[in-house]
Amino acid sequence: MRHLLSLFVVECGLVTVAMAASPLGLSDDQQRRLDAGEVILLDALPPGAGKLAQGGTAIAVVRASPEAVWRVLVDYPGHSRLYPRVVGVEVLEAREGHALIRYVVGIGPFSFRLDMDKYPDRARGRIEWRLAEGHSNTLFRENSGYWQVDAAEGVSLVTYAIAVRTILPAFLTRRSERESLVDTINAVRRLVAERCAASAAVLAHPTLSSRRTRQGERRGTASLDGSRGMACRS
Repeated sequence: MRHLLSLFVVECGLVTVAMAASPLGLSDDQQRRLDAGEVILLDALPPGAGKLAQGGTAIAVVRASPEAVWRVLVDYPGHSRLYPRVVGVEVLEAREGHALIRYVVGIGPFSFRLDMDKYPDRARGRIEWRLAEGHSNTLFRENSGYWQVDAAEGVSLVTYAIAVRTILPAFLTRRSERESLVDTINAVRRLVAERCAASAAVLAHPTLSSRRTRQGERRGTASLDGSRGMACRS
């Protein structure tokens, strides 16, 4: 039980916080706002973005370990709670280092399908993606980007970058694309907090904790990144 508690404390950020500087070279004012908990928006597009692409980069602190954040990001079936306007998710393929994910995006009364190649690299704390070649994507002409999760002292520094181009005129989508950067980062924070709260509830009831541990051992279930056990355990 003491071992589980120590893991929870580390992964859910209940330690002294010291912020790390962003690798993207923020100004002093942006760094101060980042440390205060704001989501910082930059115009920078991910590497390889097309000349007509829109999007940007969001940087924020998440008060949990990189492992806790990572588990949210690779929970592909749960992405309808992560990304704005995603109303359906299907995992078409999943293996170490690659996943092919089919998303359904809802815009008003219409829905659009897109297939994405995802490339998670746990050692680097990075997930890159792009539209799957040879697959029909009815809304997007371009959609690429990355997640970067870096460890600070007791927290995670999370970077989310997107480059998108749709069949719609750019002026109709520019604002929503920028807003989606902030909304998605805040969704990560919410989902990580929910998972850590659930783990805290289990730790508060030792009998339930032991029962869930035994059930997990019997089932031998694993998430798509190969991790097992409670949401905030390593």
